[in-house]
Amino acid sequence: MEGRICFFNSARIWGGGEKWHLEAAGVLHRNGHNVLLVANGQGQLYKRAVAQGIPAVALDVRNLSFLNPFKLLKTRSLFRRHHVDVVVMNLPADLKLAGVAAKWAGVEKIIYRRGSAIPIRSTRLNRWLLGTVVTAIIANSNETRNTILQRDPRITNPGKIRVIYNGIDVKHYDGLPSGPLYERRPGEIVIGNAGRLSFQKGQDLLLQAAALLERQGLDFKLLVAGEGKLRQALEQQAARLGIAHRVAFLGFVENIKAFMESLDIFALPSRWEGFGYALAEAMASGKPIVAFEVSSNPELVEDGVTGTLVPRDDVAGMAQAILELARAPELRRTFGSAGRQRVEQKFDFETNLRQVSALLHEQGI
Repeated sequence: MEGRICFFNSARIWGGGEKWHLEAAGVLHRNGHNVLLVANGQGQLYKRAVAQGIPAVALDVRNLSFLNPFKLLKTRSLFRRHHVDVVVMNLPADLKLAGVAAKWAGVEKIIYRRGSAIPIRSTRLNRWLLGTVVTAIIANSNETRNTILQRDPRITNPGKIRVIYNGIDVKHYDGLPSGPLYERRPGEIVIGNAGRLSFQKGQDLLLQAAALLERQGLDFKLLVAGEGKLRQALEQQAARLGIAHRVAFLGFVENIKAFMESLDIFALPSRWEGFGYALAEAMASGKPIVAFEVSSNPELVEDGVTGTLVPRDDVAGMAQAILELARAPELRRTFGSAGRQRVEQKFDFETNLRQVSALLHEQGI
């Protein structure tokens, strides 16, 4: 029996890493590979995998699950029962549980996909996991690669790390249903943001920028797509700032293309990013970008070509950049067109898939 490629991602909330795992597993499955996806049974990743006919197993993983011998035994048994040859993991908690269980089960190839540009602590456990357990590491940007080695260049063999950007399946994206989710009022500028409602994604900073735009007299609507534990706090902040009437929290948006088509400007106030999937989706829709110049954002956005990058946490600068684009429709079109070209040339899904497939073949698939 052919061994399986197991994509292991226990995240409950949908994000870029979950999108990557679903698309990679889906394409390989449709191309005839023996694929298994392990995900949280209550999460969007598991539900979408089942809907697409991808073989999936539900498993709840917590940060300390690797200390539970019964959970380790269950995970090892899962790998053996499904004849897993390669496991690709996404979260630190998954690395600790599935990585250890995979090594214990005799899985030959153990791949960790690092999607967050946060320096890794040089602990004994991390050195063992990255240096001994994993056989390869996928970093979703050069910035992410750098942060893996930042605190301890010896935490793993740098030769194990392969930079593979997230890709956008442009043909599939273009084929999604069209039509804006929001009907703008005459003269209104629509600003959008998409991502988990979390400290990392910085929606609180975007609300501060929106308050400055309100004082400048800009007629605008801010659409925020995404779920997260900070939703109530963000709604309360919008009310305190006197901009609740300007902001719509949409929750999880199924059709991101329709969301992007509703916008004039896409704003990303993240404090850090491994790879801003939403940036690539906005550029695929031909939308100009305003974002902080942090982490991997400069790898995606060409400042002054596809959008405007402003210094980290510079709320006034973000507001000013949005205001300038709001007043310059021709510049918005120019930035948007250049962004679309950049996605097609640098972040196309087919290129991403070829790189992933090449790595898996190197790893024995």
